[in-house]
Amino acid sequence: MNKSHFEKLERMYLQANVNKMIFDTTTCKITKERSEISLVVSEKYFHALGAIHGSVYFKLLDDACFFSVNSIVEDVFVLTTSFNINLIRPANHGLIKAIGRVKFKSKELYVAEATLYNAEGREIAFGTGNFAKSKIPLSEDIGYK
Repeated sequence: MNKSHFEKLERMYLQANVNKMIFDTTTCKITKERSEISLVVSEKYFHALGAIHGSVYFKLLDDACFFSVNSIVEDVFVLTTSFNINLIRPANHGLIKAIGRVKFKSKELYVAEATLYNAEGREIAFGTGNFAKSKIPLSEDIGYK
């Protein structure tokens, strides 16, 4: 794996329309079989009870798993085929961080897990996803829009 592949994936994440539309402040760091995605909590992500909505937990966990897998697949995008999430406790301030890691890989299937931590470093959620290679090539200009 080369560093330019990881940098391309990081740019792709930060430039994705959905991330620019939803998230105010986010960071992304990708290495071999691992990714770390952080978000500064804002009230914009809260549900009626004053904490982050579960959909934000899901997005961060799925993204962390996705990029840990795509870190080792350099020719095509991977696709999430299923994802299971467990919400442990609410978060409503500070920086939250999702750390994703590849747990299993074969020719046709990848499994990754991610853990989401609050500003104090406590686990607030975790998830496991299954991923498969798509037929969509990772072009050289990904992340340069």
